[in-house]
This record gives sequence, C-alpha cells and structure tokens, in this order.
Amino acid sequence: MSLYPKLPSTDASALTRKDFQTDQDVRWCPGCGDYAILAQVHKTLPELGIPRENFVFISGIGCSSRFPYYTNTFGMHSIHGRAPSIATGVKTLRPDLSVWVVTGDGDALSIGGNHLIHALRRNVDLKILMFNNRIYGLTKGQYSPTSEKGKKTKSTPMGSVDYPFNPISLALSAEATFVARSVDVDAKHLGAVLERAARHKGSAFVEIYQNCNIFNDGAFEYLTDRATKADHELRLEHGKPVRFGPNGERGVALDASMRPVVVDVATHGEDRLLVHDETNEAMAFFLSRLVHPDFPTPVGVFRAVERPTYDGLVAEQVDAAVARGKGGGVQALLDGGETWTV
Repeated sequence: MSLYPKLPSTDASALTRKDFQTDQDVRWCPGCGDYAILAQVHKTLPELGIPRENFVFISGIGCSSRFPYYTNTFGMHSIHGRAPSIATGVKTLRPDLSVWVVTGDGDALSIGGNHLIHALRRNVDLKILMFNNRIYGLTKGQYSPTSEKGKKTKSTPMGSVDYPFNPISLALSAEATFVARSVDVDAKHLGAVLERAARHKGSAFVEIYQNCNIFNDGAFEYLTDRATKADHELRLEHGKPVRFGPNGERGVALDASMRPVVVDVATHGEDRLLVHDETNEAMAFFLSRLVHPDFPTPVGVFRAVERPTYDGLVAEQVDAAVARGKGGGVQALLDGGETWTV
C-alpha cells in the first residue's frame, strides 16, 4: 500500500523539509509532543541525501501511528503491534530503501512486544522511533507497559500493580546495534539523535519521551522544565566522563559493591567517574538502569556497534542461490530440488 503512489524521482540534494510535509490536516491534540517529533523528522530527512521516493514509513496503531499520513513519502498505517514485521518484509525485499517504523509504548511493547524484539535481534536495517508517553492516548487514558507502578488511570483507578518495562534495557537485551533516547521538545538533541540513527546500518531503536498533555501531562516535566532539567538530565557522550548538573559538578561512579552512586566531582575527582563507551554493551545496560528519581536520566546514544544486517545476509543467500541455479532467477529457485506435478 502506498499513500503517494505517483511520487516523481527527486534530486536528493535539492530537498527541503517542505518536500516532506503533506497537505493532510495534522490531527493530534493541540500541545501534543508528537508535533515536535514530526518537525524534527521533517528537518532531518532532507539532510540525509536520500531521494524522497526511497523513504518508507510504517506505523502500527496509536496516536504516533498517524505519522505516515503527515510525511510525504511512501508508507503504510498498518496493524496493531505488527509494524516491525511489515517493515522487515519491506526492507528484506527492497534493501535499497530507508525504512522507518513509528510506534508508541503501547503499540510496541504490549501487543507488538515480540515483533519488536525479533526485529532488533535480527538486526534488520530499520529506524524504529518509539514515542513513550507512558499512557494509552488514542484509547483515552488507560495505563501502558511503561506506566509507573501505582499509576491511577481509567483502567487502574486504584493504581497499577504492574512493574513497567524499561524500553532501553529491553532493546539492549534484544541486541539492537543502535540504542538511544531523546526528549520531544529538545529539538537540537532530538535532531542529532535522529540523524545518527538514520545513518546507522542495522537496527536503530530510539526511545523519545513524549508528552501527552491530555491524559498524562507533565510525565517528563523534570527533563523539560528549565529550572530542573540540568539536575536530572545526564547527557551521554562517547569517551567522556558521565557527569551532570548545571556545571557538571556531579557524576556517576561505582561503589565498592559495583553499584551506581552519584558523587560530587570536586570531592571525589573526575577519574573516579564512569567513562561512556558506546561500544561497551555492559556499560550501555548499566546506564539504562539509572532511573528517575533516584538517578539522573541518561539521554543520547547508549550503544552503537556494527554487525551484519538481516536484510543484507538474506540478499547474499538469494544471490548465492541464484548463482548456483545458473542464473535462472526466482523461478529456477522454485523449480529447484524435488518438485512434483499434480
């Protein structure tokens, strides 16, 4: 299915953000964080040097999943939770395309949980943007897989008894080769993370903290309020000590029991701090376990490594099989081996 089946071939170097905007009315609630994310995606796409007709956006079900209607590329508003599987099919058949998945915390981590982790495990070359507002917005405010324990909603009037998923830890455990987090309204940081994810070859998972001002307003206010942001946000930078605070006066270190502790840099010294390494899986997972309010919230790239992609390996097998069939193509593959006429 294509929303725009007659896209003409474009000069990638001449594209602007306006080329990726559609004539569709954007139907999100006024003040929704999705607007900020959409704006950054529209800003990032023309900077990648990819022709517009080579982008595909696949979504599932939820507020975030309206994204394909608002992005002037090929795409599909697909099935609840199954966007990673559909996108896997697209990328495997057409490895030349830049394939993106747009999903929410409910769509990706509840009904779509298995589809997400296997796309990451396989290292399919997909860019997966998961909008996390810790609530079901489209269905009007039920608790989601990322809602905090004790969350009172329409479906949990006495408070949720569930323990929430940690999406970053989940993606790392599934062996995603690129894992990052950003915040909807931090335009500069979000844009930089999106560009890195887009240029990564392999499964790129980006969790975006997104405000639902109708059903879960202020869920991430500690990271968006200028008065508190510096005290709670931990910017991850490869090769640099893990520091935070208005002037970087605090940092994260390990105590004698190998547990994380927040320390005063002036007192304990910078050499005691952890140093971030995007290629160190153990470091990435450790940082993913720093959870508000006991610790600052890490944002940025947790992990970035290289590994052969699923779609690339499948293409190699197809080429090898065709070569063994002496160039007969797909039909030769179908007729190869034991066949019967009924």
